[in-house]
Amino acid sequence: METEIKTYNLLDSISYPEDLRKLKVEQLPEVCRELRQDIIQEVSRNPGHFAASLGTVELTVALHYIYNTPYDRIVWDVGHQAYGHKILTGRREAFGTNRRFKGIRPFPSPEESEYDTFACGHASNSISAALGMAVAAARKGETDRHVVAIIGDGSMSGGLAFEGLNNASSTPNNLLIILNDNDMAIDRSVGGMKQYLFNLTTSNRYNQLRFRISRLLFKMGILNEERRKALIRFGNSLKSIAAQQQNIFEGMNIRYFGPIDGHDVKNLTRILHDIKDLQGPKILHLHTTKGKGFEPAEKDPGIWHAPGKFNPDTGERILADTSHLPPLYQDVFGETLVELTKANPRIVGVTPAMPTGCSMNKLMEIMPDRAFDVGIAEGHAATFSGGMAKEGLQPFCNIYSSFMQRAYDNVIHDIALLRLPVVLCLDRAGLVGEDGPTHHGVFDLAYFRPIPNLTISSPMNEHELRKLMYTAQLPNKGPFVIRYPRGRGELLDWRCPLEEIQVGKGRKLKDGEGLAVLTLGPIGNVAARAIARAEKERGYPIAHYDLRFLKPLDKELLHEVGNKFAHIITIEDGVCEGGMGSAVLEFMSDQGYKPHIRRIGVPDRFIEHGSVAELYQLCGMDENSIYNQLIEK
Repeated sequence: METEIKTYNLLDSISYPEDLRKLKVEQLPEVCRELRQDIIQEVSRNPGHFAASLGTVELTVALHYIYNTPYDRIVWDVGHQAYGHKILTGRREAFGTNRRFKGIRPFPSPEESEYDTFACGHASNSISAALGMAVAAARKGETDRHVVAIIGDGSMSGGLAFEGLNNASSTPNNLLIILNDNDMAIDRSVGGMKQYLFNLTTSNRYNQLRFRISRLLFKMGILNEERRKALIRFGNSLKSIAAQQQNIFEGMNIRYFGPIDGHDVKNLTRILHDIKDLQGPKILHLHTTKGKGFEPAEKDPGIWHAPGKFNPDTGERILADTSHLPPLYQDVFGETLVELTKANPRIVGVTPAMPTGCSMNKLMEIMPDRAFDVGIAEGHAATFSGGMAKEGLQPFCNIYSSFMQRAYDNVIHDIALLRLPVVLCLDRAGLVGEDGPTHHGVFDLAYFRPIPNLTISSPMNEHELRKLMYTAQLPNKGPFVIRYPRGRGELLDWRCPLEEIQVGKGRKLKDGEGLAVLTLGPIGNVAARAIARAEKERGYPIAHYDLRFLKPLDKELLHEVGNKFAHIITIEDGVCEGGMGSAVLEFMSDQGYKPHIRRIGVPDRFIEHGSVAELYQLCGMDENSIYNQLIEK
């Protein structure tokens, strides 16, 4: 779709924040209007995260107007709020390459720009990182450096956010925390914190008056730091009595301002200016609207979180006809979970804020009392599932592979140790594409493999996924990991009878001579196509085995391979270091077999963003690269 490139009165003159700071405050609303329109135009033709950045336009403009960035540190939390930030910090011309292979990165990264102060692909880390920066600045004597953390879009439900708040309340610092409260994560925010923030009120006039009086008393020598803290505690008590509710932030001795309208850029600018040099930790609570300024996104911010291409004038999403294509793995999971839950009264579903992304919304619609969205809280999701399993339920806990990294200890301590029957469904396993290194799910095979009591599996297609899900919920299976990728499967006729697969049993897909290819998961389909091509070149058949399980390994199958083949190639959509190929190497060495083994998988580096096809080629995991490995003697 071709879209007219628009020109703007003010935005065209802004390349960096210093250009923005030359404008008058009265011009900022027009900058916001133009910036919002530019985001709409760009994302309509080059898809990415959309609604969250529309909601932070005024905040972005106000921050860069008031603070001396990049010397002053702005720490974003979830990076999909930061498209406006990118455009205002030297990347407007390059923004059309956002998320594209070799283009600008999908989320802020210090490796791309000095204005990007920290990694922000996973939620809830901004307060802890910013506090560290504020303490470091103080230690270095940089008394004029300000540090601001922006958290929101559901991130305040993450445990790390509360750990950061707790430390900020007891560590000397002048950190400003901005809470972007839009009642959303990707789907609607859930939990008590969401309701608490919704109800929290305070007087702006009261805060302004208190601020001015405190500055005057400091200048007069009447007030010092210890007296200030005592007065804050006393003032907090009075406010709690008057408002008939306790302010959780001020209860932690963190000054609270708000809530205020996060879309009034002139007032927001004034408040940031007023509180900029206040001593001690502060929190500014903004109410914003996800998708602000684009009516379809305001009405349905979940769909418009990452809507794909759309018409910026009509709001019509441009959807390709997929009726002739295999289903998404996530949809097969969602449909099968409903089917299993109807048949097994013990089954419940758990997701950390991703019901639509993982298709658990299908279960929520039909049996809402059997599915739990726990918010952005992966560690809690795992332990919560363990608690239910301990008392006889059968949780299917669906967490994206890259986010499961955050629940690693919970899986070990609260699931595997007690051998609790939790099915851990790892969506988005392997290289995921345009979201880049913070979202690639390439480590799970390696980090789960050493944990006792786990069964680790990966289906080669949709039939295998359904059968593994059925197998996992049978009695006495213990903790059971099923990993599958983002995107579409292989089969149009994906429904099949639900049958048990013997745990730890792989399968021989075809026999061969001299060379055996061992695969795990859907990448086996790519290997099968490469094998078919290579057999014509070599003139004799190549064996292909689908391991199905990384743990326990099919020892009978591996003994057959070790006895029969002098050459082995392992292929996996995960890191080579410690993954399936490493497991095969260890087995062959332990059993005294001495085949020549080559491993194909993700190399030992963080892989950039791009389409999955481009990244497979980059890592030597695409059909042509595998073919070349197969014909190489």
